[in-house]
Amino acid sequence: MRKLIITIGIILSALAMSDFIRTTAINKILAMEARKKVIPGGTSAGKTFGILPVLINKAIVIPGLEISVVSESIPHLRKGAMKDFIKIMRSTGRFFEQRWNRTHLTYTFANGSFIEFFSVDQESRVRGPRRNILYINEANNITFETYYQLAIRTNGDIFIDFNPTSGFWVHEELADDPDVEWLTLTYKDNEALDPTIVNEIEKAKEKAKTSSYWANWWKVYGLGQTGNLEGTIFSNWSIVDEAPTSGMFGYGLDFGYSNDPTALVAGYQSDGKRIFDEVIYQTGLLNSDIARLAKAEGIQQYQYGFADSAEPKSIAELNRSGLSLKPVSKGKDSINFGINLLQQEKFYVTKRSANLIKELRNYRWDSDRQGNKINRPIDNFNHAIDAMRYLMMEKVGSPKAGIRIYA
Repeated sequence: MRKLIITIGIILSALAMSDFIRTTAINKILAMEARKKVIPGGTSAGKTFGILPVLINKAIVIPGLEISVVSESIPHLRKGAMKDFIKIMRSTGRFFEQRWNRTHLTYTFANGSFIEFFSVDQESRVRGPRRNILYINEANNITFETYYQLAIRTNGDIFIDFNPTSGFWVHEELADDPDVEWLTLTYKDNEALDPTIVNEIEKAKEKAKTSSYWANWWKVYGLGQTGNLEGTIFSNWSIVDEAPTSGMFGYGLDFGYSNDPTALVAGYQSDGKRIFDEVIYQTGLLNSDIARLAKAEGIQQYQYGFADSAEPKSIAELNRSGLSLKPVSKGKDSINFGINLLQQEKFYVTKRSANLIKELRNYRWDSDRQGNKINRPIDNFNHAIDAMRYLMMEKVGSPKAGIRIYA
């Protein structure tokens, strides 16, 4: 191990002659010894630009090494870790176009080592082939179960990075693991950072003295410490293993297409518990795709669903395709009304509902420029939640509020 670290260090030192800068972040990551390397960090801390050069050099030094870089989605990888990987390879004169498989998103080195990129929504990859090294980019966007399935198929180092916006499974499951080493990085560990960005980040330090919003921002993005998502709307929920086999009382459907996903969430009542299960969460779906996926997931024509009333044509098309959809009734303050219905009692979410869980963890009340909370939720992290809200408004909502109830 010592010899390998020295060899990598020599190679990285040689990069000083290129446009690539060997930062403090790289040196600190290189010095980590535990198998599982957990690396939280603030904005512009150089987490990805620190981990990737270490992985690249390992691939060059050790023949036949298999390295996986994993994140929540392919678009997320393309805009983040994959883009940075190619940039690093080009800037160090190591990138050869013929070695980059754009279809499989895999770069193969001359010695047979490779670095592959894939997303956690590719189930066959998560539970498929084994590897030597794993890098999970922005781990707070994936579930613990996904991490665990990847980890048990990795026989070497595991790198985990994230912005510490709030606590999540890594703080619970890995906190006391003796095989884990923690390293917090900040913008000060990244000497490659432009001075104008450093100046902008440090402005938040002064703002933090008089604003709770900026105090939390500085804690997370300036200092790399675990913060709190202030104003989170839902705290009355827990995760269960799976949906019941019976007791479904309907489903909600929120339409999307290009940028926003279409979300379908089924609701169950079982043993006194209200349970929600994410059935569809995907962009680019036509109405025919929605009907096909819903039926494949067991949605029957006798089960009623409720969808956004602003899409009457889509509702009609889906009904012709064998679903039973009704438009949700939207009255004054219907968003807050639906939120209130969901807040009235504890509810449960299946562990496979990764996107719904992410939304519930991030959906919060909006703030004004002074950081004061206002009585309006943010317009984000709300697609699956809107589907839940439609269902609750129609099945549980009060008739006095102008909301219809179907048996």
